[in-house]
Amino acid sequence: MDLNPSSLKSEWTSWFNVDHPGGEGDFETLEAIRFYYRERVCSQPKAIQARTTEWELPEEVGEVVRYNPQEGFRCLNQDQPGGKTCSNYHVRFLCPADPKDWFSWSDWSAWSSCSRTACGVSGVQTRNRTCLNSSSSVLRQGVKCLGKPTERRTCSSGPCQACQLRCDTGIPNKDCSSCSCPNHTLSGTVRSADGMVLANVQISLADRPVAVLARSDHRGQFTIRGICAGSNTSISARLERFAMGSASIIPSGSQTSLAKIVLHRLAKPYMVIHPESKVRKVGSKVRFCCRARGTPEPKKYYWYHNGTLLDRKVHKYNSSLVLKDLGLHQGGTYHCKASSDLGAIKSSVAHLTIIEPGVPACMAQPKQYLIRLPDECFQEDTGSHFYNVGRCPNALCDGGLVDSLQCRDGVEHCCGTLRMELREIHCVGYVLPIKVVAECGCASCTQPKVLVRGKASAADNGEPLRFGEIYLGAEKIGFTGYKGTFTIEVPPNTQRMVVKFVDRMQKFVDAVKVFPFDQRGGAVYQDVKLMRRKKPVNLEAMETNIIPLGEVVGEDPIGEIVIPPASFFRPNGQVYNGTVKASITFVDPRDITSVNAASSDLNFINAEGDVFPLRTYGMFSVDFWEEESNQGLETGRVEVKMDAELINMPEHIQKMKLWSLNPVTGLWEEEGSFKQAKERRGKREERAFLIGNLEIRERRLFNLDVPENRRCFVKVRAYINEKFMPDEQMEGIVVTLINLEPRPGYPSNPQAWGRFDSVVTGPNGACLPAFCDGQRADAYTAYITATMGGEELEAVPSSPKLNPAAIGVSQPYLNKLGYRRTDHDDPALKKTAFKINLAKPNQNNIDETNGPIYAYRSLKQCEEAPVTGNHFRFYRVEVDKYEYNVVPFKESDLTTWTGDYLSWWPNPQEFRACYIKVKINGPQEYMVRSRNVGGSHPRTRGQLYGLRDARSVRDLTIYNSSAACLEFKCSGMLFDQGLVDRTLVSIIPQGSCRRTAINSYLREYLGRHPPLMENNDTTIFNMLAPVDPLGHNYGIYTVTDQNPRLAKEIAIGRCFDGTSDGFSREMKSTTGIALSFTCHEKPVGRKSFFQRLLEFPAQTLTEIRREMGGNEQLRSPSQVVAYPSGLRTMFSTQARRTPSSRRTVGAARTRQ
Repeated sequence: MDLNPSSLKSEWTSWFNVDHPGGEGDFETLEAIRFYYRERVCSQPKAIQARTTEWELPEEVGEVVRYNPQEGFRCLNQDQPGGKTCSNYHVRFLCPADPKDWFSWSDWSAWSSCSRTACGVSGVQTRNRTCLNSSSSVLRQGVKCLGKPTERRTCSSGPCQACQLRCDTGIPNKDCSSCSCPNHTLSGTVRSADGMVLANVQISLADRPVAVLARSDHRGQFTIRGICAGSNTSISARLERFAMGSASIIPSGSQTSLAKIVLHRLAKPYMVIHPESKVRKVGSKVRFCCRARGTPEPKKYYWYHNGTLLDRKVHKYNSSLVLKDLGLHQGGTYHCKASSDLGAIKSSVAHLTIIEPGVPACMAQPKQYLIRLPDECFQEDTGSHFYNVGRCPNALCDGGLVDSLQCRDGVEHCCGTLRMELREIHCVGYVLPIKVVAECGCASCTQPKVLVRGKASAADNGEPLRFGEIYLGAEKIGFTGYKGTFTIEVPPNTQRMVVKFVDRMQKFVDAVKVFPFDQRGGAVYQDVKLMRRKKPVNLEAMETNIIPLGEVVGEDPIGEIVIPPASFFRPNGQVYNGTVKASITFVDPRDITSVNAASSDLNFINAEGDVFPLRTYGMFSVDFWEEESNQGLETGRVEVKMDAELINMPEHIQKMKLWSLNPVTGLWEEEGSFKQAKERRGKREERAFLIGNLEIRERRLFNLDVPENRRCFVKVRAYINEKFMPDEQMEGIVVTLINLEPRPGYPSNPQAWGRFDSVVTGPNGACLPAFCDGQRADAYTAYITATMGGEELEAVPSSPKLNPAAIGVSQPYLNKLGYRRTDHDDPALKKTAFKINLAKPNQNNIDETNGPIYAYRSLKQCEEAPVTGNHFRFYRVEVDKYEYNVVPFKESDLTTWTGDYLSWWPNPQEFRACYIKVKINGPQEYMVRSRNVGGSHPRTRGQLYGLRDARSVRDLTIYNSSAACLEFKCSGMLFDQGLVDRTLVSIIPQGSCRRTAINSYLREYLGRHPPLMENNDTTIFNMLAPVDPLGHNYGIYTVTDQNPRLAKEIAIGRCFDGTSDGFSREMKSTTGIALSFTCHEKPVGRKSFFQRLLEFPAQTLTEIRREMGGNEQLRSPSQVVAYPSGLRTMFSTQARRTPSSRRTVGAARTRQ
């Protein structure tokens, strides 16, 4: 029946909230609301109401908004006074009470173009309108709008006139719009940038893109007759998901011509140049630059200051922003946003620091920096073993640039050490020299290299990826080594490091990894795990093929891929009808061990250009090829089905999408959505599925994901040892958080993972992004681990009872977070990870406002949190050791390096670690010291570089045998790169020890490289350190790396193993030895050093002086000695002990 709309009784709809006030504001448009809730809103509401989600009117909160029933509601952040942002609004509409009264016509469309364009010929024009029906239940009753949906009228282009068009080639066509060559034939092909043929491409003249002349066939070929091949003639091509392409027509004969068109796949914008932080003085000028790439190329740029959009008319910016006559109010953060028709992308944030006139950029007074002195150097005036050596703040200076409008400052200036002073510290029996920072000032910044090292191997059995190709973005930069090792130098200005590993032997699935790195310099170690490609199965191309997606034994597949008949194509577009070899590799998140092999970091870019996280339900890689020729195959549209019964979070069912990984950006891009459907499986079982469609046209990794907006940050710190001293935090540690599946999902396997993130610790720890929930504390949980150079750091224990002071989190929040170390219930498990509940902090509870979990909008608070705030902790478990440098240097911060002749490390871009292996035959473990002084260089001869102490580690397989891996200063060039210094190294065990053997190869080497040091005293060993990087045959272990700690860890691992390229976590005291000592316990009845000092002070001090003279091989002005004999005995009994006699060493391998 027909229904004529009338003014009947009306009522208000429910409240709708389809948008949130992020980005440019809050938009509750009628079009968007009807898209999501078409059956709940009429097409032409009579009125609209808007309130905030706190039930306040716009005028009550003082916000500028616009709304009407025809368009809906909008609130723009830029319209709000005082820099405020819009509140979150919901709206409702006034509609007829009876849905039958909702019907009305839309406005008429514009008249179409005339069907006949030739002069003197009549044609027809049409226009249309739509019945705005909303309710499917009414439609089933046959209700429709009154009137006709289409109107027609005649049209004519008028009488013909003489054609004035002149053609150099051919003749005018009938409507005199262009020239044509009736006997000419144009043949062409269309391919993608990677050579794949493209079918169904629309071909037209470049100057008339609307008029489609032809379409390409399945071979990517097309033919057009009547087009002239002139010098200015070109054609264009259009295809969904590709940017428009064009090509010139090239004559190939008198009546034929050719055209080859290459189309580039549409690519969302991604940032390749980010603005850099800068320092300027008041009144100067500055330029910030950014640049994005994509297809099409982004053309629009926007700049923001402290999050507020800058006026383009005022600042006249494009991809660069210039600010002149700077004032203090212009300091703060700057970032840009680039956009194209496909989306937007935001750059990282740059900081602009404005310095007032007369205020130095770098304060001359150094900041406090405490180092630990040797145990025999207790300071009576401070009552501790710590001494303040000072440190200059790590800050940029303006540097007095000549050209301050460069995108990147040519020479960066930093606050650094201008002057150091030599002081003396009185210890028991000797004087210790030390250099302290006396004055700070601006100087050229130290520019250490930034590296990522690691090993790529199989996730199942550790088989190395041998000679695999390595891509940095789209550029191939090298290969992995025979053992799968790799080293990548991070290019300057890199913010996101995307690396792809490709196995040329096709054993492994391509892996795309996003590596965190330390921007201040040094190397970060990454252990890359690759999924082994599944064994191929045979498919018949002309039949329907179903491939299950799921890897967990005893569990139903998560979904399946359905490939219709005749869906396989050769690269030339020809349909393939033979046997297909198929390899489908699925990363199943229900298997917690598969997280290490997952690609990328599960992020995508939303419409506003922000990085947004995804929660995965599985990733899969698909490869098809011909059985006989092994030639790769493509597929047309295939179905991807997900079992909705395995997704017990209703909001995830609505938001589930298909994604593919962009291997250049490492970001996921949406491929399609899912729709719900039910299918009968068996006679009685009916199951709900999510069904999506996908074309597999290139080798990409695909993903079943949902965006997740319940986010937080977790604060984690790493420490040198379990004393957790604030000044002994470790930097450059890779901390990884693995989000586990919320409890409502996967009821049969609650340990499924959903996401992972890695962050490198800085001077104030690390803040890791995570999913969290404010309603239920245990809704989301996570495992957290920390590694350095392959070595896993230990987490604080949770049993037999929680110790809040050790864990770093106060009660009662700690109980709510449910902290558990992995060995809580089973002592046999590792101690290197902990599990927590990700309970979003309640801002109304003062116990939850101080960390360790911060709301997502509180990232700055997390990053700047004081060390006294709540945080989780990791620490290193190692044998007792001590390091002392005359010139202080924080190895985790390479910018603290100072160019001094007595610097332990002479080059901040390359660090060479040297170790000697000392075997101890004795009933216990003993401390061994290396004393390192200048040996041959005229500027350092006789002066102390530093001391190293290490406790020997027992060999678990040999009775009364232990060994120490002891660092010494390598010989080589000093910081000025002028002369070589051969370091004079003295090895002194602490105890009643005597030397019993010297490695014959080492003795021979030292004899061939004079001068040879005297070794008449068997309680010590002296040598001029080798210049050459000797190996395990000499008992010497040398490793060079851009990270000093990583170099040392690798060298120690080789030393424990007694080989030049291996590693071990257990000491092997009989292999790769340089020296052997035999040590005995103190004879029964002999008085201790302190007893003798109290009873016979004069005699005891005389013995000390006598032994000091015997031990000295080379006297220095500061009279530095090794250990008095009494102290040797004392250290062997009073030295620090560790919970374990094993030395945990990183499983790292690298070149020397």
